[in-house]
Amino acid sequence: MANTQRSVLGPRALNRATLERQLLLRPARMSAVAAVGHLVGLQAQNVKPPYYALAARLDGFEPEALSKPMADRAVVRIVTMRSTIHTHTADDCLTLRPLVQPARDRELVQFRKGLAGVDLDRLAALARDLVEAEPRTMKQLREALLQEWPDADPQALAVAARCRLPLVQVTPRGLWGRSGQVSLTTAEHWLGRPAEPAPTPDAVVLRYLAAFGPASVKDMQTWAGLTRLRDAFERLRPRLVTFQDEGGVELFDLPDAPRPDPDTLAPPRFLPEFDNLLLSHADRTRVVPPQYRGRSWQGNIAYPTLLVDGFLAGLWRLEDHALVIEPFDRLTRDRRDEVTAEGERMLRVMHPGRSYDIRFGVVRG
Repeated sequence: MANTQRSVLGPRALNRATLERQLLLRPARMSAVAAVGHLVGLQAQNVKPPYYALAARLDGFEPEALSKPMADRAVVRIVTMRSTIHTHTADDCLTLRPLVQPARDRELVQFRKGLAGVDLDRLAALARDLVEAEPRTMKQLREALLQEWPDADPQALAVAARCRLPLVQVTPRGLWGRSGQVSLTTAEHWLGRPAEPAPTPDAVVLRYLAAFGPASVKDMQTWAGLTRLRDAFERLRPRLVTFQDEGGVELFDLPDAPRPDPDTLAPPRFLPEFDNLLLSHADRTRVVPPQYRGRSWQGNIAYPTLLVDGFLAGLWRLEDHALVIEPFDRLTRDRRDEVTAEGERMLRVMHPGRSYDIRFGVVRG
């Protein structure tokens, strides 16, 4: 039976519950591939963020722990949630992409003027033949498709191929310490097996709550970039427990999921730009204090972020020989010591054998 009690969960309670499921309260003992699966993918607009994301979460992580399975095609880079690139396990790549296909179809609507007269089914078939013959860059794909539809908008043609087909970025792109332009082929061709049926929305709700809950319907819709998920939550209601946030919004959760005491210690963490912790809820106050809203972004650029006591507290960056930390507010001496220690740990994991100074930059006003 569903739990009809509506206990109120404040920002700290939601923060600790989400941090626990995001593997950020204590280093988790699991493989990189298992963590990528548990977290339902890692935001990967750039190459390095998934590595820093796992360095903040896993005990004994080293970059090769993600780089090797990517080279072995156990994990891949593909556009999924929110029309952004994610690092997913091979299994999730083949199922989650079909789940979000309706959003990719809607994305094409804004390019319809540039695609006037283009048969999208024919375009998808031609693009599949091209990228499965050999991986292609977006520029190469545009040029080839333009030969078929010379009056179409070149960018719209390439976007249409990306929206209609599950295109993955082939290695060496995405490997730690390696460089490579973005070249694309289909997930089925790269992984050597066909796409699988999309999971039911209900199954994905359960996975989302396990990694990001407790959460509202709008929270999950924000994470997935999908709409109309209320019915899935209603079908699952007898299997879930419900709470409210301080604004009265209904929150759903798995009955046995961890909900630590709000006073549980949360060590500092250095997160990469675009970490899903900060992007996967409609209401981000469980991680982002209201006074710092918008401070980790400028235009379309996101900055690496610092968590202190579980909440967004500043930014950081690596310069040639320094880790520069810029807190939004002044830190106590004890907090600075904790942040410095975590910064040293992160540098040992991600850049072993290199020497960096750690300095605190100008506090942003």
